[in-house]
Amino acid sequence: MKKSVKRWVVLFSGIFMQTILGGIYAWSTLTPWLKESYGVTNAQSGFIFGTTIGVFTLVMLYTGHLLNIKGPKVTAGIGSFLYMAGYFLSSFSNGSFPILLLTIGIISGSGIAFGYVCPLSVSMKWFPKRKGLVTGLAVGGFGAGAIIFSSLIEYFKLSGLSIEVFMRGYAYATGVLLFILAMLLDTPSEKSIVHREPIGRLWFNRAMRINLLGMFSGTFAGLLVIGNLAPYVISRGIPEYWAVVSVTIFSIGNAFGRIVWGHIFDRLGQLSIPISLWLFAFVALAMVFPLPLYVLLGALFLLGIAFGANFVLYAGNISHQFGILNFSRLYPICFLAYGIAGIIAPGVGGYIVDTTGSYDLAMYLCIALVSVSGLFMFLRFRKVSK
Repeated sequence: MKKSVKRWVVLFSGIFMQTILGGIYAWSTLTPWLKESYGVTNAQSGFIFGTTIGVFTLVMLYTGHLLNIKGPKVTAGIGSFLYMAGYFLSSFSNGSFPILLLTIGIISGSGIAFGYVCPLSVSMKWFPKRKGLVTGLAVGGFGAGAIIFSSLIEYFKLSGLSIEVFMRGYAYATGVLLFILAMLLDTPSEKSIVHREPIGRLWFNRAMRINLLGMFSGTFAGLLVIGNLAPYVISRGIPEYWAVVSVTIFSIGNAFGRIVWGHIFDRLGQLSIPISLWLFAFVALAMVFPLPLYVLLGALFLLGIAFGANFVLYAGNISHQFGILNFSRLYPICFLAYGIAGIIAPGVGGYIVDTTGSYDLAMYLCIALVSVSGLFMFLRFRKVSK
């Protein structure tokens, strides 16, 4: 296969792989089905989702290292098997919470980690001058996966299919597709890729700490909002139907934003990071005040766009600062900040609301965090560029 054709095959294979793996963000749509079929509680379902995200971010610390040793075919191939195995075994759980936690949370969560890092790393190697854009396309697929998976769940649930058969069929279909896509991934010659320092030294590099700060701040604020979004909308006196719509609109903005920010990064570089944080702060500040329904929905779309930046800009920036070869080893460290934020942020937001009876203080916390982080990073990037 010609190199000019092969790089596009690799890119689109990575995008489709991310789209399948991104279905995990539609987990809440599966909750009512699990509840009706097995009596799984909302808390148990939420814990399964949280475990999946936690395992996903932790296992990536290993998969990034494995990718450099064994290559994308082996790494993503293992991921396809684990992802399929998790959902297949869950179909025999009969609603047992420990088994669902093991199969979905740990086994499939590990599968996501093995697959997620591969498309990002190999796509940037094929398109070194468009790192931001190809990263945005890849993680944009991950964001869009939730929309597709939620539609599948709704369709098969309404058709009367049992959840056991659905899980089994989903496991077969996604496992086979992921394996085929994994076999299409490849890397170009890496002769021109340099800057391979001892990884331990890079973990504590000042530039790396700045990336960690930005990733934590942006995802903490975004997850605090999305984790409490539906009740926030209802608290504004808006019917529950629109609360569900608001979550969808935020998700669409999130997926769309990942592609947009990739293009912006290729044009503006590091300065796009503080801009994304300030955009979130500006929109969140507007949401403190009473807004008409359609203005609020527009604000949520912009908030989703700002949140999507976190999954593009830091990937592009780490590749730019440390080289493509070091990306697969360093990005999982940065991504771990997202996992920590995921554990803390939704609970903190809920606690503030329970204590104060209002979402305003939680919004102000988000605004302060991203504004100060954005200012710090802006000053730091300007200093480095001089």
